[in-house]
Amino acid sequence: MGIWLLNNFRTLTLAGLLGGGAVLVAVLGALLVRRTHSRVTEGKYNDMVGVVLSMYAAIYGIILAFVVVAEWEALNDAETNVAAEASQTAEVLRDASAFPPEQERKVAYAVGEYVHAIVEKQWPLMREGRPDPGLTNHEVVALYQVFQAYEPRTKAEKAYYEQSVATLGEVAQARRTRLADAQQSLPSLLNVLIYGGALVMLPLTLLYGIKSLRAQLMFVISVAGLIGVSLLLCLTMDYPYAGDLAVSPAPFKEGVLAQFW
Repeated sequence: MGIWLLNNFRTLTLAGLLGGGAVLVAVLGALLVRRTHSRVTEGKYNDMVGVVLSMYAAIYGIILAFVVVAEWEALNDAETNVAAEASQTAEVLRDASAFPPEQERKVAYAVGEYVHAIVEKQWPLMREGRPDPGLTNHEVVALYQVFQAYEPRTKAEKAYYEQSVATLGEVAQARRTRLADAQQSLPSLLNVLIYGGALVMLPLTLLYGIKSLRAQLMFVISVAGLIGVSLLLCLTMDYPYAGDLAVSPAPFKEGVLAQFW
């Protein structure tokens, strides 16, 4: 559901849906409480509600901060890994210039096929959270076979050959990490704490009585808006390859890899 929302709505639209929806519920709830429970509006339960609200807000804030930091680091790690994979792939291509022209052409062709398979076949599925490793297996195997079928002759070729094979292993490792990142999401328990906690936090603010209607609306609107934006932040960073903040395949189209596009 979260991936579908991110891939079908802009971040501003989602902000309106989550933030605006939370604010609307808070305003309607505040007006309803003022009409039906006058004792709450007069602040009869503020001492008890204030303590409960403070404790709950502190606990919920800690959990929310933990989730946001963890997701932000995961997003940065995914971007770093994609850049590393593209850089290592480009390094394999650059090192191939030390080989005879025929071998260099074979390496370039294999690298081009691999890069196109990533961007055109695998990336759309990664955006949907269901990457298929088999889509690039053929290209990875073909890239390895190009080196396995070649026998370096000179010392320079042997040196670059060993370096290229080592780099190719790093490419394969970065590929596995990228595919794992594309399936990454928050554990169910944390989702319950984040989204369920918001459903509890919002009604608690309605029980804190303030005689002034304007002051109470400002209070519940600010809390509801903060909760809505926080939920949006968790949602957008939960899936590193979906939505407006998604990791881009641009590194595979830059530098020496740009020749394939």
